[in-house]
Amino acid sequence: MTTTGTREPRPEPGPPTRTVTATTDTGQRLRTLGAITFTVLAWASAFLGIRYAGHTYTAGPLAFGRLTVGTLALGAALLATRRWTPPTRREWLLILLCGVAWFGIYNVALNEAERRVDAGTAAMLVNLGPILIALFAGILLREGFPRWLLVGAAVAFTGVILIGVPSARAGHSDGVGVLLLLVAAVTYAIGVLAQKPTLRRLPGLQVTWLACTIGTLCSAPFAPAFARQLADAPAGATAALVYLGLVPTAAAFGTWAYALARTDAGRLGITTYAVPPLAVLGGWALLGETPAALALIGGAVCLAGVALSRRR
Repeated sequence: MTTTGTREPRPEPGPPTRTVTATTDTGQRLRTLGAITFTVLAWASAFLGIRYAGHTYTAGPLAFGRLTVGTLALGAALLATRRWTPPTRREWLLILLCGVAWFGIYNVALNEAERRVDAGTAAMLVNLGPILIALFAGILLREGFPRWLLVGAAVAFTGVILIGVPSARAGHSDGVGVLLLLVAAVTYAIGVLAQKPTLRRLPGLQVTWLACTIGTLCSAPFAPAFARQLADAPAGATAALVYLGLVPTAAAFGTWAYALARTDAGRLGITTYAVPPLAVLGGWALLGETPAALALIGGAVCLAGVALSRRR
């Protein structure tokens, strides 16, 4: 005899939920990896663009023009998303620090340094920044000091030194240029460390636009000189300036913020050690700057260090 109205209990759908979660995590990792890859490639190309445009535009006007283009492009993207989260007072202060240090001072210092120092030495000194990021992120942001992060940082920095040694031997640098690169490295680290906490709550695009706008205002005193140089500049130099504003600034700082919101600052900073070897290869292919054999070895060591830092 059967009993009506009685239903068998439905089994809990445990495995499908885990499968969906795993698929989502994999997709998130792939998107973050794509953002990191694009950022590294774009920032490597920035060294080439600065060297090319720097023959026409001096340091301050080049920074102002690049940041103005970046601010306009990021502003248009932000308007399209129609997303805005009011920052708190602390977040405003951190964004202000990021904009002044990383977008303002860093760009002017790096532009002037590349007029005085060759690419190898520039890459070697600017990449003190990721070491500082890893150290201070471990202390200030409480990210700790994972073993493979420290090993990868040491290996990658060794590669950067190998890139810079041939240039140092040739004497292609001066004291002012070296000092400016040290300023660039420190302000780079300050900018990243200030930006990271804001991305816990604020959209990355909003933070990037605000910081870029602040950097543009910091470089505004160079606007008259930019207008004069723009009137006399060849089309190629101006095209390079616009490229610097659209790709390494607007697009790449946006993808950097996306990745930074989902990755430890120290670990992400070490990935930028892939920039020097890519810049060396790009200079070889596009600018006819033949690298020394030791620089090529250093590039391979940099990439090995980055790979080690990504291990868990």
